Amino acid sequence: MDTHEHQAKIILREFNIPVPDFTVISHLAELPGALMTLEIEDSAVLKVQVHAGGRGKAGGVKLARSRQEIEDYSKQLLGMKIVNNQTGKQGVVSNTLMISTLVDVEKEYYLAVIIDRQRAQIRLIASPEGGMDIEEVAEKSPEKVRSFPVDNEGRIKGHHLLLLCKLMGWTGKTAEQGKYIAQKLAKAFVSTDASLLEINPLVKDKEGNLIALDAKLSIDENALYRQKLIADFYDATQLPPAEAAAKQFDLAYVALEGNIGCMVNGAGLAMATMDIIHLYGGTPANFLDVGGGASAEKVAEGFKIILADKNVKAIFVNIFGGIMNCETLAAGIISAAAQEQITVPLIVRMEGTNVIQGKKLLKESGMKITIAEDLADGAKKAVEAIK
Repeated sequence: MDTHEHQAKIILREFNIPVPDFTVISHLAELPGALMTLEIEDSAVLKVQVHAGGRGKAGGVKLARSRQEIEDYSKQLLGMKIVNNQTGKQGVVSNTLMISTLVDVEKEYYLAVIIDRQRAQIRLIASPEGGMDIEEVAEKSPEKVRSFPVDNEGRIKGHHLLLLCKLMGWTGKTAEQGKYIAQKLAKAFVSTDASLLEINPLVKDKEGNLIALDAKLSIDENALYRQKLIADFYDATQLPPAEAAAKQFDLAYVALEGNIGCMVNGAGLAMATMDIIHLYGGTPANFLDVGGGASAEKVAEGFKIILADKNVKAIFVNIFGGIMNCETLAAGIISAAAQEQITVPLIVRMEGTNVIQGKKLLKESGMKITIAEDLADGAKKAVEAIK
């Protein structure tokens, strides 16, 4: 799950990592109170709060130098839609605006903690060149980006911290602060079950103090049950409507650009289903995993989400009955199909426990359901149906 910048900064503060003073508003009427809280008179940084990077390049970050500019930029940024390569063509809307005090920046750095899946290890990533173009730095000057191991308790060894200071060019008081922040960032990463915790940029001000000017936090959704504070950070407005609806019913859904709707139980089977549709010349409209224990309610909601996509010309249901047997699943499909009044071709491939009884129910339902013999047959029939 992704979080907003101000939410990531709340976590950084929990671990005593310095961040500029900030507050968040969702309505213009809140602006005067916010400025009073921050003791801001005539200068501030205003940032849209969306689940996407590249906000500065998209015009979503403004530096205001007067009270009038603060008010004008607030009107402009609240409700602004950010569209870039991270958001997709549909974009995301900023329903909240973060207002922050200014920092007199002397130098920018990059610092993050990630899970390196190739090494099967937590790593601290660092670069003396932070800011909006860190991806370009990594591509064109890889020697300026280094990583250091972090143990499973969130600790970094002393000699790695010394190497970090050398890479960043930190000395004296700044070096001590840098080592402290790196250790705290690693500890925060482990403690929050994060998959990414990033400070970009980490800046040095004119007094040599290091401050987290921007932050990003993504955590493993499977750990939300023990991350109550972060679970409350969930913002459904940052997801496409279909994905937000799917999340309510614990469905894994991702919209694609094809015309064959897919409903499958199991992520691996869903990937195989999309692959075989491509193999036979079709294009899947979505990834939809209803889970191993798919109920009639989940199946009905799945149909509703698929049919909300006007590009869908056929639906391929590919079910392996294990936890939920095929007979029960067939009854759920029939009930849901009737409830949603499906008019596009519906192809069902079913295998597993009670498959004979399940297919019998489908055949005797009186509904226009095409039953496939196996996965390949189902994919062929789905592709043929849209032709």
